[in-house]
Amino acid sequence: MTTILGIETSCDETAAAVVDNGREVRSSIVSSQVDLHARYGGVVPEIAGRAHEALITPVVAEALVEAGAADSDVDTVAATCGPGLIGSLLVGVAAAKALALVWDVPYIGINHHEAHLYAALLDEHDAEVQFPLVTLLVSGGHTMLISFEAHGRYRLLGATRDDAAGEAFDKVARYLGLGYPGGPVIDRLATQGDPTAVPLTRAMLDDGYDFSFSGIKTAVINWVRVHPEVKTADVAASFQACVTDVLTHKARKAARELGAAGICLAGGVAANSALRERTLDICTEDGFNAYLPSRAMCTDNAAMIAATAWYRLASDGPSHLDSGADPNLRINFLD
Repeated sequence: MTTILGIETSCDETAAAVVDNGREVRSSIVSSQVDLHARYGGVVPEIAGRAHEALITPVVAEALVEAGAADSDVDTVAATCGPGLIGSLLVGVAAAKALALVWDVPYIGINHHEAHLYAALLDEHDAEVQFPLVTLLVSGGHTMLISFEAHGRYRLLGATRDDAAGEAFDKVARYLGLGYPGGPVIDRLATQGDPTAVPLTRAMLDDGYDFSFSGIKTAVINWVRVHPEVKTADVAASFQACVTDVLTHKARKAARELGAAGICLAGGVAANSALRERTLDICTEDGFNAYLPSRAMCTDNAAMIAATAWYRLASDGPSHLDSGADPNLRINFLD
């Protein structure tokens, strides 16, 4: 058995987790900074970095206690080394290296986006995952359609050409006066609205696997300006339906064309109710396996870091202690 302590500090969550053999989550602690940044309508890097410094030690300690793990039980320490806010990344990387040195165990740096691909698989520890998977990685910073061909082997099918889906949620919510973050509040409001109330074009629906969400955001703003009497719930439902239709249409098309075994959701927007329901419907209709992370695993967490580290340790070995953090780190896609 290999026990890995994972640490995640790429943005505004300070997280630590203990995971056995890449699949069995013994603990997962997440300390969110949402309340700190809400007044600014987005994450403030300096505030995020200072909060990580204050929280990293108690969060790691809580993860070990909840897992019932002593220092000597940890075989490897992993941390997100990119992409993300450089000040935040450095806190987690420094903490992980320090612990690895003190405990005399390997350190491994993990790509945050790659880790999101493994989040859905954490709930499948009793089943063998079948590849290839078509994965929708949908977050505030990125929207990518990926062919997950095997452990450590990924092919990029398409990506957003402008705004990410999560970014569009936040911007629409801000315009509607719904606060930050926008995704959860739009999701809740949408259940009370009419998804056909606002006519919105499904941009690039049948144009390859790339996405574009900037136009959808602008269309919503323009409609509300011309129709100020429209109900906010109807706007939320129509916007959410539009984004969901585009995302799931392309994922379904890719899964059919590639002969995928299943469809996987990843990233913060994977917690969206409409996206989850539509993905499940497609998988049922077409006979695909559905891999949906629990809502706790959709947002940034350290369990996915530890899980990814288990596979990376087996294939690549530990990272050098002089390796740093890269705020622009990318997934190493196949050609």
